[in-house]
Amino acid sequence: MADCDSEPCRERGAQRGEDASGDTPRRKPFNARGSFVTRCEACRLPSLNCLCPYKVATTSETRVWLLTHPYEHYKPTNTGRLIGDILDTTEVFTWCRTAPDPTLLARLDDPRFAPFVVFPDDQPDYAERVVGPDAVRAAKRDGRIPVLILLDGTWRQARRMFRRSAYLAALPVLPLHSERTTRYRLRKPAPSEHLCTAEVAAELLHQTGDGEAAATLDDYFDAFNDSYAASRRHGKLEAPTAAMKRLLERREHMR
Repeated sequence: MADCDSEPCRERGAQRGEDASGDTPRRKPFNARGSFVTRCEACRLPSLNCLCPYKVATTSETRVWLLTHPYEHYKPTNTGRLIGDILDTTEVFTWCRTAPDPTLLARLDDPRFAPFVVFPDDQPDYAERVVGPDAVRAAKRDGRIPVLILLDGTWRQARRMFRRSAYLAALPVLPLHSERTTRYRLRKPAPSEHLCTAEVAAELLHQTGDGEAAATLDDYFDAFNDSYAASRRHGKLEAPTAAMKRLLERREHMR
């Protein structure tokens, strides 16, 4: 039996537009706190503070592949999906230890790509694989497409994904070193240096030369964070925040 922590080896394509029959994706019911809130089908936020008006497309030289724990796909507080909202080259794969997505394996074997697993450099047994942002810039100079593989889940899940995925074992490890502290406040408090998935992506894009994409993602994350927090208080944001105003300006400039 495949070790996927739930049933979805079948659902590994859900984020790429497929259900078990290959047709329109099915949405798993969200039965935790907030399951009875009326949500926007597109952004999954409570309709009271829909995020859709602030969605802005941008581009980056570096791509992002999300290796998402099965439990994360249907959580409306998941921030990994924000990356795909603004960077349309983002790909999402459901983590499966013994039956990895064949599309992911094909991507890893494609010489056009230079993939890096984003993970802390806090253990000695993989120290020889650790690289810095210069390796990403070097891949660009060599004409390859750098890819950040983000392990999208809780810290405990991410460590399990890193340790139990043989298909990641030969890849260089790119840790994030930053003075930033997390602005994410929608789940149980974590150490302030533990950034969420969208924050990690934004910071690494900034460090490796994709500043405009990083700034857009940062603003989109802030808009998400503020919109969701207001909805939990059963209130509507009366006016756009500073980040929302910047996103609206970007949308206007794209017309």
